[in-house]
Amino acid sequence: MGIKKHAPVSLAALTAVAALLAAAALPALALEVPVVQASPGRGGTSLSIEGQIEPLRQATVAAQLGGNVLELLVKAGDRVKAGQPVARIDARDAAAGVLRSDAALAQAEAEAQNARTALERTRELRAQGFISQAALDSAQTQAKAAQAGVQQAQAARAQATLARSFAVVTAPFTGIVLATHLEAGDLASAGRPIVTLYAPGAMRATAQVPLSQAPAARRASRIEVELADGQRVVPAARTELAGADPVSQTIEWRLDLPAAALPGLLPGQVARVHFIGAAAGPEAPASLRVPAQAVLRRGELAAVYVAQGEGFALRAVRLGAEQGSEGVEVLAGLKSGEKIAANAVQAGLAGARPAP
Repeated sequence: MGIKKHAPVSLAALTAVAALLAAAALPALALEVPVVQASPGRGGTSLSIEGQIEPLRQATVAAQLGGNVLELLVKAGDRVKAGQPVARIDARDAAAGVLRSDAALAQAEAEAQNARTALERTRELRAQGFISQAALDSAQTQAKAAQAGVQQAQAARAQATLARSFAVVTAPFTGIVLATHLEAGDLASAGRPIVTLYAPGAMRATAQVPLSQAPAARRASRIEVELADGQRVVPAARTELAGADPVSQTIEWRLDLPAAALPGLLPGQVARVHFIGAAAGPEAPASLRVPAQAVLRRGELAAVYVAQGEGFALRAVRLGAEQGSEGVEVLAGLKSGEKIAANAVQAGLAGARPAP
C-alpha cells in the first residue's frame, strides 16, 4: 500500500496569513526594515528535514457495486474490527441479477437434461441399426454443448451472488476510520471511495531528503525523529527508497517508530528527522543561512520576505537544520546573494519597505 508524499509548501496559505497580519496592524508611516543577504554557511555536522507521521497500514475502502448508499455505519475516529460493516448500498439491482441467473441456470439444466435423453435414445437406435453413426455423433455433441451451457449459467449465478454481497461494505482490517468520503443518499459507483482506515499499531515518519543532501544523510552516524511534543526517538527501522521524485528531486526516507512512541500519535502530524553526524563532504555544495527572525513560520509552512524594489515579496522556502548563532539552513527557495527582511514580522506590516 501505498502511502502518501510530503505535502508541498503552500505559498498561497502563507500569503493569506501575512495579509491578515497586515490588515490587523494599525495605520502607520512607512516602516524601514533592515535587510540581510542570504549567504553560504559552513557545512554542519547534522542535517534536519521536516517530515510527517503516517501509518504503515492504511487503506481506502471503495465501493464495488453501483447504487445509492442506504446507510453509512461509521464516522471519522471510530474504531472498527476486521469484517465489520461500514456501509450498506442498495442491492435491489444486484438481487434482480441473481434472480435472472437462477432462471438462466434452470433453463440450461432443462436443456441439458433434454440433450442427455435424446442421446440415450440415439444410442439405442444406433445399436439397432436404424440411424447412422453421424447422427449419434451429432447427439453426443449437442449433449456436451448443453452441459457447457449449464456450467456457464452456474458461473454467471456465482458472479451475480458475489455482486450482491458487495452491497455490504466491510472493513478489511482492524483499525480507526481516518475519513469518510460518502454520506447516506449519495450515489456509489464501482471504485468510488467510501471510507479510509488505518491501523494505529504501527507508525512511521517520512522525510523528503533533497538529492544534494542525500550523501550527507547516508553518512549520518545516528538518526533521530523529533515528534510534535519535542520528544526524540530512535527509529526501529529505516528505509531509503531506491528512486528519486522527478518533480521535487528528493528521496523519501521511511523511519519506523518504536512502539513506545506510538501513544498519542496521529497520521499527518509534523515530525522532524535529524541526521546526526551527517557531515557535509567536500563535494557537497554549501547551503544558505538566514537569521531565524527572518523566517515566517505557520505550522509546516515557512517563507521569507525578499526585497524587491520598494517593497517585499513573500516567498516559500524549504528549511534545513537550525545552526544556532549561524541561523537557519535554507535548502530551497533562495539564491545566494538575495536580500531578505531581517525581521519577517515587521516586513509583513502595511507600508514596510527595505531599509537603504
